[in-house]
Amino acid sequence: MQPFSIPVQITLQGSHRRQGRATFSTAGKERYNDGDPPNVRKKMPSSAGEDRAMLLGFSMMAFSVPMFFLLGTTILKPFMLSTQREESNCTTIHTHIMDDWLDCAFTCGTDCHSQGKYPCLQVFVNLTHSGQKALLYYNEEAVQINSKCFYIPQCHRDRNDLLSSALDIKEFFDHKNGTPFSCFYSPDSQSEDVILIKKCDQMVVFHCLFWPSLTLLGGALIVCMVRLTQHLSLLCEKYSTRVGD
Repeated sequence: MQPFSIPVQITLQGSHRRQGRATFSTAGKERYNDGDPPNVRKKMPSSAGEDRAMLLGFSMMAFSVPMFFLLGTTILKPFMLSTQREESNCTTIHTHIMDDWLDCAFTCGTDCHSQGKYPCLQVFVNLTHSGQKALLYYNEEAVQINSKCFYIPQCHRDRNDLLSSALDIKEFFDHKNGTPFSCFYSPDSQSEDVILIKKCDQMVVFHCLFWPSLTLLGGALIVCMVRLTQHLSLLCEKYSTRVGD
């Protein structure tokens, strides 16, 4: 019959429109599944172990900075400013304690400061390689503080104890009996001073640079390895998703 033809036609057209919208929606979802949606960045997967490793890496890099500063100011800078010395052999010529004791200062309490005296021990040695007579010092600090004495003892009131310590050191060098021992001299300096112990040498400088650098590079390597692992994991997840589709 004619009256029922128009409603049937409208119903069919409505069903075609709904089917078209469903097809368009499905195609859009498939298009997003094949590639990343616009303006959406996937976050790299992270675990508790990776977070701890990242924290360790950044902590190592941060810790290396004060290490460089501390070792640089306490060891490297004095080494660069100090006189460069070479190793040689020395033999003892004679030792003696000066008659005039030298003045020193010490603290005896919170607000107590007192004056004292200490014996000045002099040790004269002979440089084996040149035959030059020189005055021996314990280290570089002894040369800078007092250029007359072998060492600077800790100042206090007990004069007998200070004298006993100086006599023990004097006896030690007297018993060398011409036996050569290691010492350090300055080839570029005209001053006749030789030291017994170097506070800083090339090996100490090497360790001051090696360990902070190793800490810095180790921390950076840990961070890079964690980032690389996260990136590879993300690529593997994308590849497995595409293969499954």
